Amino acid sequence: MAGRINDEDVKAVRDAVPIDAVVSEYLQLRNAGGGNLKGLCPFHDEKSPSFQVSPSKGFFHCFGCQEGGDTITFVMKIDHLTFSEAVERLAGQAGITLRYEEGGYNPSHQRGERIRLIEAHKIAAQFYQEQLATSPEAETGRVFLAERGFDQAAAEHFSVGYSPAGWDHLTRYLRGKGFSDKELITSGLSQDGRRGPIDRFRGRLMWPIRDIGGEVVGFGARRLREDDNGPKYLNTPETAIYKKSQVLYGIDLAKKDIAKSSRAVVVEGYTDVMACHLAGVTTAIATCGTAFGSDHIKILRRLLMDNGSARVIFTFDGDAAGQKAALRAFEDDQKFAAETFIAIAPDGMDPCDLRLAKGDDAVADLVQPRTPLFEFALRQIVSRYDLETPAGRASALDEAAPVVARIKNTGAQHEVAVQLAGMLGILDTQFVVKRVAQLARWARDKGGRPQNDRRPQPSYEEPQPRTPSGAPLNLRNPAYATERELLKLALQRPELVSPAFDAYGVDEFTAPPYAAVRQAILEAGGAEYGAQGPQEYLVRVREAAPDDGVRAMVTELAVEAILRRTVDEAYAGEQLVWVRRRAVDRRIRDVQGSLARLGQHADPARYAAVQEELMVLQRYNRDLQDRGPGAL
Repeated sequence: MAGRINDEDVKAVRDAVPIDAVVSEYLQLRNAGGGNLKGLCPFHDEKSPSFQVSPSKGFFHCFGCQEGGDTITFVMKIDHLTFSEAVERLAGQAGITLRYEEGGYNPSHQRGERIRLIEAHKIAAQFYQEQLATSPEAETGRVFLAERGFDQAAAEHFSVGYSPAGWDHLTRYLRGKGFSDKELITSGLSQDGRRGPIDRFRGRLMWPIRDIGGEVVGFGARRLREDDNGPKYLNTPETAIYKKSQVLYGIDLAKKDIAKSSRAVVVEGYTDVMACHLAGVTTAIATCGTAFGSDHIKILRRLLMDNGSARVIFTFDGDAAGQKAALRAFEDDQKFAAETFIAIAPDGMDPCDLRLAKGDDAVADLVQPRTPLFEFALRQIVSRYDLETPAGRASALDEAAPVVARIKNTGAQHEVAVQLAGMLGILDTQFVVKRVAQLARWARDKGGRPQNDRRPQPSYEEPQPRTPSGAPLNLRNPAYATERELLKLALQRPELVSPAFDAYGVDEFTAPPYAAVRQAILEAGGAEYGAQGPQEYLVRVREAAPDDGVRAMVTELAVEAILRRTVDEAYAGEQLVWVRRRAVDRRIRDVQGSLARLGQHADPARYAAVQEELMVLQRYNRDLQDRGPGAL
């Protein structure tokens, strides 16, 4: 049974791998001010970035879906790993050897399934690469690449390999590395044969398919031999780590340039990606045996950040299949905030053929934005009708107008409607514009969102805290503002509020979630402990939280920017005083109520004691007002 990872090693992993470096492997991050970074949340769909990362604190938090945590939590959530698997992956990146309690250190037995599958694919990729480089049998693969303009250096850059034609070369090799038959079948690298597992890929050129983090999760295999009766391209089957609708070939190589240039080029095949990158178009990616769809869009949107200048260029063959693929892509066009275009090479050549025929410059020129995708889609629709007749124009308008009505931006919708009128040859432009607007209005009336409403729609309704009366508790209410700000300071800048903060009672925080965070800070050692600067301070606070809701609140407050640009002791003192004065005011009202209830006939000693308490509180309140933090 797997042992527990040593706590010191977990801490070492947290400290060694910066959270911004890990997160930026999956999405583009930009400056959010206050030392924080922001990007589009990878855990829910959104149009504007509400996902923030605090490198100094080592935490992330999404203000949209409330997901949050540290580096380990992020890796667990983004790649669906267990705690141990996430720590092991990060430890591998940092070069840290983990120690295990209760059973010793035995990586081959203690890594989770995903880690094992990833490792098997990594070893398989190296095996295939070595075969392509050295095996006489792989000469057909080397010739195939050379005929398409790819030399040995290109093959190495893209880690292209070759699978031997025998039945179980890779299977035996991986067995020798300690992998079980069950793991080989589960990974998709092997399949059941009459006498046990055999290689799934045999006698084929192999492209490793990597996820956005750079891990090999599957393979694309190209047929080379005439006696191979299998499909031209054979991909890894769906596994725990490979979902073809959620991977993009080349994304690991292209992601940084996509984020930097706010531009992505979508091509159709592995060799097209290679041709584009070698021609200088380093933002090229491709799907893996499936149409470009919603999950692929989510990957790109996180890199593009959906800013106004972002562009996605699709290259498709000029044949009927390519046009059909372009129209499928247009169906998802409105899920992008980026502008989308289509590029079709002269003579219908794909980027690989174009590079062979006309060189790198022709490929670079091809992917310069040509025709907007919506225009291409509309022209395809219009081309099916006889526009010389009134009936033909009317039928074309009936099919094309709903397509234009789906455009969310009302300004763009109007412009495209005018273009549609020109395509149809309808002189009364306003007739077409009104028709499109009418269809868009009908869609809204049936429950669709307003076309110009670009706010993200949450995928679920987040349970909201409630007041004692049952009404939703608005934590952004100004009444709670100072409590929130003081807790942010206690988590982010504990040295500014220590030791005074630790003397504050939980009841001085009137919002229940804030009171729970105050309690968690207390149980983690208080702000005084945090002021000493240990990296694990926030980790301890999160671990002290009683439930996921409070834990998420801790992360949110640890990441959210402090309201004042200049954060110093004076500002921290103001928050300490305001929270204490509000608590004193509440107590004064309580005591005044007690006096009123006691009345003149109350026990004199009891009445005098309550009256004395009221005077002490009033003096303390005046002292706080006059002396500020000095009175605490």
